[in-house]
Amino acid sequence: MRILRKYTNRRLYDTSKSCYVTLEDVKLLVLSGEAFQVQDSKTGNDLTRNILLQIISEQEAEGHGTLLTNQVLQQLIRFYGDSMQGMMSQYIEQSVGAFLEHQDRIREQMQNMMGVANPLTVMNRLADQNMAMWNMFKPGGRTAEDADGDAPVDAEKPQPETASKPGK
Repeated sequence: MRILRKYTNRRLYDTSKSCYVTLEDVKLLVLSGEAFQVQDSKTGNDLTRNILLQIISEQEAEGHGTLLTNQVLQQLIRFYGDSMQGMMSQYIEQSVGAFLEHQDRIREQMQNMMGVANPLTVMNRLADQNMAMWNMFKPGGRTAEDADGDAPVDAEKPQPETASKPGK
Protein backbone atom coordinates (compact mmCIF):
# COMPACT_ATOMS: atom_id res chain seq x y z
CA MET A 1 0.00 0.00 0.00
CA ARG A 2 1.32 3.42 -0.90
CA ILE A 3 1.72 5.85 1.96
CA LEU A 4 1.23 9.56 1.40
CA ARG A 5 2.11 11.98 4.16
CA LYS A 6 0.37 15.30 4.62
CA TYR A 7 2.54 18.03 6.08
CA THR A 8 1.51 21.15 7.96
CA ASN A 9 2.11 23.20 4.82
CA ARG A 10 -0.76 21.13 3.30
CA ARG A 11 1.56 19.40 0.83
CA LEU A 12 1.31 15.68 0.18
CA TYR A 13 4.45 13.55 0.00
CA ASP A 14 4.52 10.13 -1.67
CA THR A 15 6.92 8.03 0.42
CA SER A 16 7.26 5.30 -2.23
CA LYS A 17 8.35 7.73 -4.97
CA SER A 18 10.06 10.26 -2.69
CA CYS A 19 8.29 13.24 -4.21
CA TYR A 20 5.46 15.67 -3.54
CA VAL A 21 2.12 14.93 -5.19
CA THR A 22 -1.00 16.95 -5.91
CA LEU A 23 -4.65 16.13 -5.38
CA GLU A 24 -4.79 15.38 -9.11
CA ASP A 25 -2.09 12.73 -8.58
CA VAL A 26 -4.11 11.24 -5.72
CA LYS A 27 -7.20 11.22 -7.96
CA LEU A 28 -5.19 9.26 -10.55
CA LEU A 29 -4.28 6.73 -7.84
CA VAL A 30 -7.99 6.31 -7.11
CA LEU A 31 -8.83 5.92 -10.80
CA SER A 32 -6.09 3.33 -11.26
CA GLY A 33 -7.37 1.34 -8.28
CA GLU A 34 -4.09 1.55 -6.40
CA ALA A 35 -4.35 1.15 -2.62
CA PHE A 36 -3.03 4.09 -0.62
CA GLN A 37 -3.36 5.81 2.71
CA VAL A 38 -2.83 9.46 3.59
CA GLN A 39 -1.27 9.98 7.01
CA ASP A 40 -0.67 13.12 9.03
CA SER A 41 3.10 13.61 9.08
CA LYS A 42 3.21 14.43 12.80
CA THR A 43 0.56 12.19 14.37
CA GLY A 44 0.30 9.38 11.84
CA ASN A 45 -3.51 9.75 11.90
CA ASP A 46 -5.33 8.48 8.83
CA LEU A 47 -6.44 11.46 6.70
CA THR A 48 -7.48 9.45 3.64
CA ARG A 49 -11.21 10.25 3.98
CA ASN A 50 -10.49 13.97 4.29
CA ILE A 51 -8.41 13.95 1.10
CA LEU A 52 -11.01 11.90 -0.79
CA LEU A 53 -13.75 14.31 0.30
CA GLN A 54 -11.58 17.21 -0.85
CA ILE A 55 -11.18 15.58 -4.29
CA ILE A 56 -14.95 15.07 -4.53
CA SER A 57 -15.56 18.67 -3.50
CA GLU A 58 -13.19 19.93 -6.19
CA GLN A 59 -14.78 17.70 -8.83
CA GLU A 60 -18.22 19.03 -7.93
CA ALA A 61 -16.99 22.66 -7.96
CA GLU A 62 -15.17 22.33 -11.29
CA GLY A 63 -18.37 21.48 -13.13
CA HIS A 64 -17.58 17.85 -13.89
CA GLY A 65 -21.25 17.06 -13.46
CA THR A 66 -22.98 16.89 -10.14
CA LEU A 67 -23.01 13.49 -8.53
CA LEU A 68 -24.18 14.72 -5.15
CA THR A 69 -27.05 17.17 -5.50
CA ASN A 70 -27.91 19.60 -2.72
CA GLN A 71 -30.91 17.42 -1.85
CA VAL A 72 -28.77 14.28 -1.56
CA LEU A 73 -26.20 16.10 0.57
CA GLN A 74 -28.91 17.43 2.88
CA GLN A 75 -30.41 13.95 3.24
CA LEU A 76 -27.00 12.49 4.04
CA ILE A 77 -26.35 15.16 6.66
CA ARG A 78 -29.66 14.27 8.33
CA PHE A 79 -28.41 10.71 8.86
CA TYR A 80 -25.45 11.80 11.01
CA GLY A 81 -26.23 10.94 14.61
CA ASP A 82 -29.31 8.95 13.57
CA SER A 83 -29.61 5.37 14.78
CA MET A 84 -29.76 4.29 11.11
CA GLN A 85 -26.42 5.94 10.24
CA GLY A 86 -24.51 2.64 10.16
CA MET A 87 -27.13 0.98 8.01
CA MET A 88 -27.19 3.94 5.62
CA SER A 89 -23.42 3.79 5.27
CA GLN A 90 -23.61 0.08 4.40
CA TYR A 91 -26.52 0.67 2.02
CA ILE A 92 -24.65 3.38 0.10
CA GLU A 93 -21.48 1.30 -0.09
CA GLN A 94 -23.36 -1.79 -1.31
CA SER A 95 -25.48 0.19 -3.79
CA VAL A 96 -22.48 1.91 -5.36
CA GLY A 97 -20.59 -1.40 -5.40
CA ALA A 98 -23.49 -3.15 -7.15
CA PHE A 99 -23.83 -0.32 -9.64
CA LEU A 100 -20.11 -0.43 -10.48
CA GLU A 101 -20.18 -4.21 -10.70
CA HIS A 102 -22.94 -4.06 -13.32
CA GLN A 103 -21.79 -0.86 -15.01
CA ASP A 104 -20.57 -2.50 -18.24
CA ARG A 105 -23.78 -4.49 -18.60
CA ILE A 106 -25.85 -1.35 -17.99
CA ARG A 107 -23.90 0.52 -20.68
CA GLU A 108 -24.39 -2.35 -23.11
CA GLN A 109 -28.12 -2.54 -22.40
CA MET A 110 -28.51 1.20 -22.85
CA GLN A 111 -26.63 1.06 -26.17
CA ASN A 112 -28.79 -1.85 -27.35
CA MET A 113 -31.94 0.03 -26.42
CA MET A 114 -31.00 3.24 -28.26
CA GLY A 115 -33.51 3.77 -31.03
CA VAL A 116 -35.58 0.78 -29.93
CA ALA A 117 -36.84 1.96 -26.59
CA ASN A 118 -36.40 4.85 -24.24
CA PRO A 119 -32.84 4.63 -22.80
CA LEU A 120 -34.22 5.81 -19.46
CA THR A 121 -36.00 2.48 -19.06
CA VAL A 122 -32.81 0.83 -17.82
CA MET A 123 -32.23 3.64 -15.34
CA ASN A 124 -35.86 3.42 -14.17
CA ARG A 125 -35.44 -0.31 -13.56
CA LEU A 126 -32.29 0.38 -11.57
CA ALA A 127 -34.12 3.03 -9.57
CA ASP A 128 -36.93 0.55 -8.84
CA GLN A 129 -34.42 -2.07 -7.67
CA ASN A 130 -32.63 0.53 -5.58
CA MET A 131 -35.93 1.61 -4.01
CA ALA A 132 -36.78 -2.01 -3.22
CA MET A 133 -33.44 -2.38 -1.49
CA TRP A 134 -34.05 0.88 0.39
CA ASN A 135 -37.50 -0.32 1.49
CA MET A 136 -35.88 -3.33 3.16
CA PHE A 137 -34.24 -0.91 5.61
CA LYS A 138 -37.45 0.90 6.48
CA PRO A 139 -39.55 -0.29 9.43
CA GLY A 140 -42.25 -2.58 8.08
CA GLY A 141 -40.41 -2.79 4.76
CA ARG A 142 -39.89 -5.93 2.76
CA THR A 143 -37.42 -8.49 4.00
CA ALA A 144 -34.48 -9.82 2.03
CA GLU A 145 -36.48 -13.04 1.50
CA ASP A 146 -39.35 -11.04 -0.01
CA ALA A 147 -36.93 -9.21 -2.31
CA ASP A 148 -35.44 -12.52 -3.51
CA GLY A 149 -38.87 -13.99 -4.20
CA ASP A 150 -40.55 -14.34 -7.54
CA ALA A 151 -42.92 -11.42 -7.05
CA PRO A 152 -41.73 -8.24 -8.74
CA VAL A 153 -41.20 -5.20 -6.53
CA ASP A 154 -44.09 -3.33 -8.08
CA ALA A 155 -46.52 -6.26 -8.07
CA GLU A 156 -49.88 -5.48 -6.60
CA LYS A 157 -50.74 -7.10 -3.30
CA PRO A 158 -53.48 -9.69 -3.62
CA GLN A 159 -56.85 -8.27 -2.71
CA PRO A 160 -59.13 -10.22 -0.34
CA GLU A 161 -61.89 -12.03 -2.14
CA THR A 162 -65.23 -10.31 -1.91
CA ALA A 163 -68.27 -12.34 -1.03
CA SER A 164 -70.56 -12.75 -3.99
CA LYS A 165 -73.88 -10.99 -3.69
CA PRO A 166 -76.93 -13.22 -3.20
CA GLY A 167 -78.85 -13.95 -6.33
CA LYS A 168 -75.93 -13.61 -8.67
